[in-house]
Amino acid sequence: MYGKVKLTKRQIKEDKFTTFMLSSKQQVEENWQYLAIAVIVVILGVVGSVYYLDSVKETSRQAAANLSKGNLEYRGGNSQVALLTFNDIINNYGGTKSAEQATFMLGKVYLQTRNYSEAIRLFEMYLQKYSRNLLNRASSYTGLGTAMENQGNFLEAAEAFEKGTMELPESPLQQSLRFGAMRNYLKVDNVEKARPHFEYITENFEGSETANRAARLFYEKSTASS
Repeated sequence: MYGKVKLTKRQIKEDKFTTFMLSSKQQVEENWQYLAIAVIVVILGVVGSVYYLDSVKETSRQAAANLSKGNLEYRGGNSQVALLTFNDIINNYGGTKSAEQATFMLGKVYLQTRNYSEAIRLFEMYLQKYSRNLLNRASSYTGLGTAMENQGNFLEAAEAFEKGTMELPESPLQQSLRFGAMRNYLKVDNVEKARPHFEYITENFEGSETANRAARLFYEKSTASS
């Protein structure tokens, strides 16, 4: 009979490690197909993410280039070309920052060409979809009020101008927005709604041409109404 062999702690650790390695090798051999598929999925995910980011960057660059082209056409008086360019950006690059500016600019072009229905549609679209650029929002209310006034919808115009005054209180647009609100409220004989806008103009723009026009118009209407 042989006596018992006493294993050292080191031998026990080495034996456990050998067992673990053999077990791991067996698991890998049995499941190599699944592991290979998992590795491929990860690689494809990384490649897809890189491709997507590159695609987004390229789309944004192309949209920005088209926006610059549209702005140049607009400044050059080529309204029809500008309309086509801005429309293309909205339709084909809708998720980009350039699409936001193109929506605003398209409203301006329609207003300039006296297509008031389309101007109203675009300005309302801009106000509904975008909220970050407060100056553009105030300008959109100016355009909205102007288009409505030219259609003879004076109360709606007054309300649009009035909403614009709340977007950016320190904006240089306050003068035209306040005057627009006052003017249109007076057109529907609502002197009381016109009064705060008149008072704001005379207090903040004293001596200006707008203040002088506002005073003449307000006193004419308020006298006629009394």
